[in-house]
Amino acid sequence: MADIRIHRDHTLGLAKARKIAWAWAEQVEKEFSMECTVVEGEDSDTVEFTRSGVNGRLIVAADHFDLEAKLGFLLGAFAKTIEAEITKNLDGLLAAAPAAKKAAAKKKAG
Repeated sequence: MADIRIHRDHTLGLAKARKIAWAWAEQVEKEFSMECTVVEGEDSDTVEFTRSGVNGRLIVAADHFDLEAKLGFLLGAFAKTIEAEITKNLDGLLAAAPAAKKAAAKKKAG
């Protein structure tokens, strides 16, 4: 079995990080037929995801994301590709968050 571990620091706070995590969960449910469950906590949330050959979790905190996934034997051969796709999706959502904030501030100022 192959393991994937991704850590991303951020400065969004828990409420905004939750929105990004839920958007990520919706995205992987649609694109990769994952089943996602969100377990909300006081200081952090956990997004548990699974499908045939994959299971893992995304820890959502006020200042970071930690993703851990275990790939089964067949998907293990594609671990680097899968990790790159997950990284691209998560980084894209993180990059969009400050851009949306800047756009809202610019609109409010104008």
